Amino acid sequence: MIRLIDFFVAFLGLLFLWPILLVVTIIGFFDTGSPIFIQTRVGKNKKPFDLIKFRTMSKDTASVASHLASNASITKLGGFLRKTKIDELPQLINVLKGEMSLVGPRPNLFNQEELIKARDALGIYNVLPGVTGLAQVQNIDMSTPTLLAKTDKQMIDSLNIRNYFKYIVMTATGRGSGDAVK
Repeated sequence: MIRLIDFFVAFLGLLFLWPILLVVTIIGFFDTGSPIFIQTRVGKNKKPFDLIKFRTMSKDTASVASHLASNASITKLGGFLRKTKIDELPQLINVLKGEMSLVGPRPNLFNQEELIKARDALGIYNVLPGVTGLAQVQNIDMSTPTLLAKTDKQMIDSLNIRNYFKYIVMTATGRGSGDAVK
């Protein structure tokens, strides 16, 4: 049931939001020269997939978790995209492809070994990663791997249609700060 909802919401989102996606892409060319950011992340069953986002940091920023990156690497457009969460919209393509769900644990990088170990122990990789979830609306990021894994597990164990839409609405209305950058 959730997969069906994911597909239709992502499809409708892309259908109705394409003008915003187009404008951000064009402005992004002037901001960084490369508006789309693709990064390999850990997916369901620890299978790699390419996460698609709008670029919010300069092109030469190291491939690390957001909480390890410097504020100085965020572009002016990137700051706006992060604040409004528009940078996440291209992930609707990942949702359509079945690589992600709208709600689930945020996909991490393969070099985040402590987080992988904590999530592995709790079976977090048995589900699709998500665009948003309980940890995001509670402002828990990947800088606290054990807490994040426990929160992901709590979300997975209690996920139902009501909570699914609750997390989406909370994210869309500005609850949660997104990826923290120091």
